Amino acid sequence: MSQKSLYQERGIVTYNQGKVKPGHDFIVDEIPLTVYVNDNELATLICSSGAFKELAIGFLINEGIVKKYSDIKDITFNEDDGLMWVETTAPVKQTETFLKRQIASCCGKGRACLYFVNDVTQMEPVKSTKQFAASHLLHLIGGLEYGSETYSKTHGVHSAAMGDDTKLLCMFDDIGRHNAVDKVLGYALLNHLAPDDKCLLLSGRVSSEILIKAGHSGIPIVVSRAAPTSLAVDLADEFGIALVGFARGEKMNVYSHPEKVIM
Repeated sequence: MSQKSLYQERGIVTYNQGKVKPGHDFIVDEIPLTVYVNDNELATLICSSGAFKELAIGFLINEGIVKKYSDIKDITFNEDDGLMWVETTAPVKQTETFLKRQIASCCGKGRACLYFVNDVTQMEPVKSTKQFAASHLLHLIGGLEYGSETYSKTHGVHSAAMGDDTKLLCMFDDIGRHNAVDKVLGYALLNHLAPDDKCLLLSGRVSSEILIKAGHSGIPIVVSRAAPTSLAVDLADEFGIALVGFARGEKMNVYSHPEKVIM
């Protein structure tokens, strides 16, 4: 699937071995998106442009505010001002005491440890026994690696995608790893893609918060070109998620539930 351009061209001055000359470079967009739920301001997400609806819904999935498509009554977006309103079919108590905050692009939710504890206690084990062939996972992660025009132009974004037994179903870039994942999960919910036979593919490090996002959505396999953290591995092991890291070329490391990866 295609995305609108996430970057722009700017004039620069380069210095190379004592020589100075004018030039140009491509830089990635960074903008704020403020999300309201039932007219209550929830959070401002610092993100790349595009896929705003998917990002907002993916964020709300991880907050436990949206769990299925029927939970969403209406979505309204004011692109000029960067405002998103999501109306749910039932009242949401969480937003009444939720601390309004700014979610930085580089560091996840940036919130207190209490929220992390709540995230984990609200997780349920992933029941899917879906298996993927190792060779197919490497094929999919190769598509993620070479499929981002924004990364090739700017080297300033992370990528995330969702795949099945045949192909990549969606792929999104963002300046934030967490945002890229939220865009994928939001797209899946909005397009009625069942998660239990899919894999989540990532360009960057798999932290505990990334793993929790996959767990909330019920995805059985998470694959990354980069490393996982120790807590992400522990959570993946506990909640039935196969966690694969350093998936590059013809190699990968399987850190948890290897029975879900056919070698």
